[in-house]
Amino acid sequence: MNPTKVTIPVPAKDPKKKKEDEKPEEDGKGAAAKKTKDEEKEGEDLSEEDLQLKNELEMLIERLREPNTELYRPALETLRTLIRTSTSSMTSVPKPLKFLHSHYLGLQDLYETWSPSEDKSLFADILSVLAMTYSDTQPRGTLRYRLLSASLRPASAPLSEPGSWGHEYVRHLAAELGEEYSLREFDEEGVEKASEENKVPGTVDDLRTLAVECATFLLQHNAEPDAVDLLEELEIVDRIVDIVDENTYERVCQYMIRCVNLLPPPDDISFLRTAHRIYAKHHKFPQALSLSIRLADPELIRKDFNAPANPTMKKQLAFLLARAQVPKEWLDAPSEDSMDDSESELPEDLLDCLSNTRLSSQFKEFGKELNVLEPKSLEDVYKSHLENTRPTTTVDSAKANLAGTFVNAFVNAGFGNDKLMAKAEEGNSWVYKNKDHGMLSASASLGLSLLWDTDEGLSQVDRYTYSSEEYIKAGALLATGILNSGVRTEADAALALLGEYVENKSVPLKTSAITGLGLAYAGSQREDVLQLLLPYVADETLSMEIASLTSLALGFIFVGSGNGEIASTILQTLMEREDKQLDEKWARYMVLGLALLYLGLQDASDATIATLKAIEHQISQLAVVMVDMCSFAGTGNVLKVQELLHHCDEHIEKKEKKEDDDKDSSPEEPPKDDTFQAFAVIGIALVAMGEEIGAEMSLRQFNHLMHYGEPVIRKAVPLALGLVSASNPQLPIMDTLSKYSHDSDLQVALNAIFAMGLIGAGTNNARLAQMLRQLAGYYYKEPDCLFMVRIAQGLVHMGKGTLTINPFFNDRTIMSRTAVAGLLATLTAFTETKGFILDKYHWMLYFLVPSMYPRFLITLDEELNNLPVSVRVGQAVDVVGQAGKPRTISGFQTHTTPVRLGTTERAELATEEYIPFAHVLEGFVILQKNPGWEKEDKMDI
Repeated sequence: MNPTKVTIPVPAKDPKKKKEDEKPEEDGKGAAAKKTKDEEKEGEDLSEEDLQLKNELEMLIERLREPNTELYRPALETLRTLIRTSTSSMTSVPKPLKFLHSHYLGLQDLYETWSPSEDKSLFADILSVLAMTYSDTQPRGTLRYRLLSASLRPASAPLSEPGSWGHEYVRHLAAELGEEYSLREFDEEGVEKASEENKVPGTVDDLRTLAVECATFLLQHNAEPDAVDLLEELEIVDRIVDIVDENTYERVCQYMIRCVNLLPPPDDISFLRTAHRIYAKHHKFPQALSLSIRLADPELIRKDFNAPANPTMKKQLAFLLARAQVPKEWLDAPSEDSMDDSESELPEDLLDCLSNTRLSSQFKEFGKELNVLEPKSLEDVYKSHLENTRPTTTVDSAKANLAGTFVNAFVNAGFGNDKLMAKAEEGNSWVYKNKDHGMLSASASLGLSLLWDTDEGLSQVDRYTYSSEEYIKAGALLATGILNSGVRTEADAALALLGEYVENKSVPLKTSAITGLGLAYAGSQREDVLQLLLPYVADETLSMEIASLTSLALGFIFVGSGNGEIASTILQTLMEREDKQLDEKWARYMVLGLALLYLGLQDASDATIATLKAIEHQISQLAVVMVDMCSFAGTGNVLKVQELLHHCDEHIEKKEKKEDDDKDSSPEEPPKDDTFQAFAVIGIALVAMGEEIGAEMSLRQFNHLMHYGEPVIRKAVPLALGLVSASNPQLPIMDTLSKYSHDSDLQVALNAIFAMGLIGAGTNNARLAQMLRQLAGYYYKEPDCLFMVRIAQGLVHMGKGTLTINPFFNDRTIMSRTAVAGLLATLTAFTETKGFILDKYHWMLYFLVPSMYPRFLITLDEELNNLPVSVRVGQAVDVVGQAGKPRTISGFQTHTTPVRLGTTERAELATEEYIPFAHVLEGFVILQKNPGWEKEDKMDI
């Protein structure tokens, strides 16, 4: 039949149109433009219906040209009805638009001759629809006539919704709104440049009002991402709060939260704040609170915490705050006079949840459920009968014992029953199998074994504090700090016990007490600890070691707070210390303490960076890199990653120049200058790890750096790999590290072995364990490498597979700042392995403690007693923006809680018998009986 001839030419002529907007209906229109020319020649090829329609349309247009104004209104209304009611298939252009296309220019001229009236407004509305077929020759015509039409209406009878012309029209309008907005140039506030011929009328506010109308239509038609994008293009994303309803808000928020990693700085915060407002408005307290924690805004956190009236919901929020290590003081009312009242306001059980006091007992329960309560001996971890080594004389037994200390501590962490320390017979403790500084780490390992167990722990550690051996005493102080990490107690034992040793003359005691305070109060932002420690940063008579470790401890305690007092003190010190002191290996810790203050604060560190650039000493470059990378930690900010990559490639010649100048001066200086490159590499991982695609892309950059980088860069690459996927052993990364662990440069090999421990930390990954056993055989004559292999084995079996060091929690949306601080402090020690870990500062491995956390899901009833329910655990699937209700996990297994969750796993309740208070099943989740559940059961019977 004839009409087929009409549709065949369409695909042949429309590729040119594709550029404007990938929308099927417009592709057709572009082609229709050229086709109408042919049709005038072959009008007789049309079917009768089409001919009739064509003639009718032409007659209506004639009417509009006649002088009789009475006829205009009915003619326009008929035209409108014809256009609106013409249905057509998805791919072809509606017939009326096709036939009217050739008259469009004529109608435009006619429109200009009419005097303003409601009829003219209706005419403009119709032209706005016809303009869709002319969008390549006359851009933004649709928008122009839409706004003209609106301006001609009286206020009492506004224009009909854009949605009445259909979905395609709205999408077209939305695309043109975005273009038009980006073309408008702004001076301070007002709009300028009004000199275009094709000027779209109306102010920016008109554009925005129209955008909100379009967004409302899109939200009602399941196009939430389009609505968000449109409002984001017009920079009014906050207005979406008022147009979402209970059916759409969840999808809108999920989409907005997923966008945050991909947006440039001011927008990402505004997206989080907007999503937060939507959640708060719809009384989704856990979701709102998790966003306030991401924003680290004390004001919002307090509001969200106090919003729900239900005490059980408050307990659930308290668990979330405790996991994020939010300072308890933030929840108190800000006014000075009511301080005492607010203290008494929080009930006892709520305080328990907030200060994580149940963590230790629940963790041991969890271990019991999983059948891992029994302590593991070193041989259980090493499985040396599987190593294919020739039996050799024991290499350096002190080193082997030292490694045993750490392995034992990491593997039995938190269970408090290991055979070497906690449950050793009197006088037969493992401490005495080490010598000198080895004793410090050994007695400190007790703290790790008794992690979070403040009551039992303090009494166990206490007996070592009376030791005559200075190192054992120092270790006991560190142990006190370690076991208080992440839990708050009424007694404040850590401050009471360690405070007095801070003034001690002995360096080991002093540094252990200071570091212990840093670990115990990480993230708590306690003013009293600040007053105690700050003088030691400023005091120039003290060694760099003490000043730097104090700076680091303050960085831990005030992580991400941007505290000006500490920052200015550290800056002052960096400016006033002599060059020789700043050349020491310790200086990097002083800088790290400064950098941690700005962790995740983005632009807030600008002033500090500007000040750092003014320091004459070459440490300023290192400091700038570190503060910059910490400010953007976990944001996935592409520009920062590029900046850091530039740092990696530039300074090679500079280094050689240095060597030429300073041939005769101390040989320490030249290599010192490039330390910042090592941190730039770690920085890339730190920024990229917050977002999956970025993290994956960074692997390729690390590969290049490994091929072409200077030695200092190559040393840092394995560390960066370890950071980017901590506790998440992905095959490609495992294989890469396995390759680097046999590198000819021993420094690279050492760091790669440690990184293997980081990526497998607490996963019990069998493949990694096998690789490490092979390495133990390979390096049986290299005491340093063997020591590192042992440490990595301890990390892989950390907590017997129940702990994680991954800093992201709550479905990997919130970055724990204390955890990042712990990881960075540990990696910093590895940038100079020979100077720290393999020298006498192996206790720095305990910096990992703030990032260690159980990877469990424990379900509780409303009285906070364990409540076993069945849950499905599987790999998390990202379903944001997908239609319908797709499965959020794949390949699941059904377990009964308590259950262990891997880094990339997610859990959901298997039945609907209980309703969880939390939106993410992770950590402690309080359940409530579903009132509608029993009725369904009876029905089944």
